[in-house]
Amino acid sequence: MGERTSRPEGPQVVVEMWADLGCPWCYVGKHRLQEAIEQRPDAERFRVVMRSFQLDPDAPHEPEENEKSFIRTHGGTAADVFRAERQMQALARREGLEYSLNRLNANTFDLHRVVQYANDHGLGFAFFSTVQDGFFAGTLNPHEPDALAGVAEAVGLDGRRVREIVAGGEYGDRVRADRAEGIELGATGVPFVVLDRRVAAPGAQKVSVYSRLLQQVAEGAVA
Repeated sequence: MGERTSRPEGPQVVVEMWADLGCPWCYVGKHRLQEAIEQRPDAERFRVVMRSFQLDPDAPHEPEENEKSFIRTHGGTAADVFRAERQMQALARREGLEYSLNRLNANTFDLHRVVQYANDHGLGFAFFSTVQDGFFAGTLNPHEPDALAGVAEAVGLDGRRVREIVAGGEYGDRVRADRAEGIELGATGVPFVVLDRRVAAPGAQKVSVYSRLLQQVAEGAVA
């Protein structure tokens, strides 16, 4: 975030975001939420916490082409995939985001387990965001433990611990608990954002909508 001449103080506001790696609308929604926060003079008050939500817990662990993954989960034909992806690519590019059509999808359980570890160090959102940006830009293979370890080190985490987590089973219960809690709070899909545990915003909202909701919870926190 850029420098600010004034930084109004106030109680911290926690913004929780349930998302999954390969969800295009999570990718777009995440950047819109970030933009809405960064536009505020009190942006430092808002702490974004990453929450895990696997859209397809039964997805294969072996990476598969995006087309195959889409048809397996949504049905349709290769032409349907191409049309949907082209539309999403155009939307993402209008918002200044890279969007590669040559992505490989796989089960995201291991990634979310690492996100939980990163959350313990206050870096869950930074870690997830960096991985997802690289994934959609086509510059990162998130299904490689070394790639995850590299991102972890880049944001200030221990790459060795990431490799240990991926190779083991730590944090699995927390991943499943996050998904269950999101559903309990009303999530039927992702992205799903909860602000200050008072306001929920399902779907990828416009920047203006996120801005309005941030102002609403900020005023409530001050009151």
